[in-house]
Amino acid sequence: MTTELPETMRAVRFHSETGKLSLETVPVPRPGPSEVVVKVAACGICHSDLSQFDGHIPARFPEITPGHEASGTVAAVGSDVRHWTVGDRVVIAAGRACGRCRSCVFGGNIDDCEALEVMAFAYDGAWAEYVVTPGVSLISVPDGVPMEQAAVLADAVSTPYGALETADLRVAESVGVWGLGGIGTHLVQLARIAGASPIIGLDPVAEVRERALSLGADFTLDPLAEDTPERIKEITGGRGLRVAFDCVGRASTVAQANGVLGARGRAVLVGISGETIELGREGTFVGRRHAVIGHLGYKMRHLSELVELVSRGRLDLSASVSAVLPLAEFEEGIRRLREHDGHPIRVLLKP
Repeated sequence: MTTELPETMRAVRFHSETGKLSLETVPVPRPGPSEVVVKVAACGICHSDLSQFDGHIPARFPEITPGHEASGTVAAVGSDVRHWTVGDRVVIAAGRACGRCRSCVFGGNIDDCEALEVMAFAYDGAWAEYVVTPGVSLISVPDGVPMEQAAVLADAVSTPYGALETADLRVAESVGVWGLGGIGTHLVQLARIAGASPIIGLDPVAEVRERALSLGADFTLDPLAEDTPERIKEITGGRGLRVAFDCVGRASTVAQANGVLGARGRAVLVGISGETIELGREGTFVGRRHAVIGHLGYKMRHLSELVELVSRGRLDLSASVSAVLPLAEFEEGIRRLREHDGHPIRVLLKP
């Protein structure tokens, strides 16, 4: 069913040839048979958005609407959609199945897709008043969960949550988290819920380290300090870390994380950059049986489980929303993220 949608809306558009962003009036999307149109309540500004603007993630289209961390209310549903109705509160998963890979052809779902298409990179995102998405890419949001917090779930919380599964983290395992921005801060919170001990947060900014202590880190260290590897060894009783999460993606942080792993330790690479990483001497790496695992994204059940944790008060995201700006102030939001103004966890845009 399609309700009365307006003909046009405001949306931020990224023009890849010029590298420019502008607020424009564009047509409101209509849903296909299996799609849903969502009226956007809030959408986050993520470092991966900046990576596309800067060319570190190659743009696939001449122009596209950014934004892949969004929540809102269902405004219209396609003819084949049975499980959503107009007015439902939802959080939007930041991807859709490609429909062409081997898994999709043989009946796999969005979590099985081998070439997942990511919102704001493969199709229009949610820095807009409305966004269209597959009906299977939505998770219901209870009335007690603020829509701004629900939006943050769609990447800044769900990606680190998925990383815990990638790491096969177990209770009482020691954890280090490099980079305490949006992803790393939530990794600290989630590792504590999962029972990790001790949890060590690493960031060069003192204010950010203090915040991590208040959100669940047992210790925080400056990764640039010369004695940091020795401090980690001391904190872990000489054993080294069981799991090191790198949320920065720099050659230096990956090397440091790998260097302080204990025997059979796992380094999980969550941050994205174009840098070449080095893992040190092959003999040492093999002899200590280290594992290095790349992590990207999350599964639909991860998003559902996070909604449950927030709705039950098990996960507190009240500190995660650093600012909510009108859509027209997208440039100010980008500036705050680029310049680390106030060291935001997440800046949101509200259409």
